[in-house]
Amino acid sequence: MNTYWICAVAGLLCLAGCSSEYLISTADGQLIATDNKPRLDKDSGMVHFEDHEGREQIIPQGQIKQIIER
Repeated sequence: MNTYWICAVAGLLCLAGCSSEYLISTADGQLIATDNKPRLDKDSGMVHFEDHEGREQIIPQGQIKQIIER
């Protein structure tokens, strides 16, 4: 029984460790945290990402200074 719980907790920790948070630094000094990797649409030059509330956000690539994985 104890090994079951140890395996269950280890599995949950592995799943939690798979997701990465990203910080987007904008040209005007804002820091935006995302739960997934931002995606660049090469055709439009826009960067798409989801904020912490699950809403889709779009920023022009020229407004982004840096993207950092935490």
